[in-house]
Amino acid sequence: MFKIGVLVSGGGTNLQAIIDSINNGIIKDAKIETVVSNKEDAFALQRAKNNNIETKVLKIKDFENKQLYENALIEHLKSKELDLIILAGFMVILSENFVNNFENKIINIHPSLIPAFSGAGYYGIKVHESVLARGCKITGATVHFVTEEADCGPIIIQKEVFVNDNDTAETLQKRVMEEAEWIILPQAINLILNKQIKIVDNIVRRI
Repeated sequence: MFKIGVLVSGGGTNLQAIIDSINNGIIKDAKIETVVSNKEDAFALQRAKNNNIETKVLKIKDFENKQLYENALIEHLKSKELDLIILAGFMVILSENFVNNFENKIINIHPSLIPAFSGAGYYGIKVHESVLARGCKITGATVHFVTEEADCGPIIIQKEVFVNDNDTAETLQKRVMEEAEWIILPQAINLILNKQIKIVDNIVRRI
């Protein structure tokens, strides 16, 4: 059984996409072992509980410093013997030490076509506001491996979404989730689960 851990901070729509894909057989022979949030009021935790998935809350403010927080997070995730860790709207920048503890085992979903509108400061609704402010005609989503530099890890899969003239940041955000994020995240998990990709010179190649 392929063991997955999911880190969340908010509503958990991408977590739900993973849960649904496992339940309906799109993702086979996989199980979410734990859902961890840095916020105790994240609705994603309720989504997990609704599906009998173990949850854990680890808040940075409960630790003397971020290193101790990360140490606790690393310890918890390692205890689950996970095959893959997914950042699904996890609003914490993780250190190089954290990433090195799970080399090539962490993936992230980002709501733009990386490298556009990615990196420091580009998260959540801010991405879509920036896309509209620039007048882009196409946006989308990207699933990538996580490295110590934000949004710079090897790209696994991307999907484009057309921008409508009457889009607001909110309507665009919703369509990017529905038309891209919820589709390519399960696809990326399957590629990794079935060992259909490898990383060569920081580029993901199909096997």
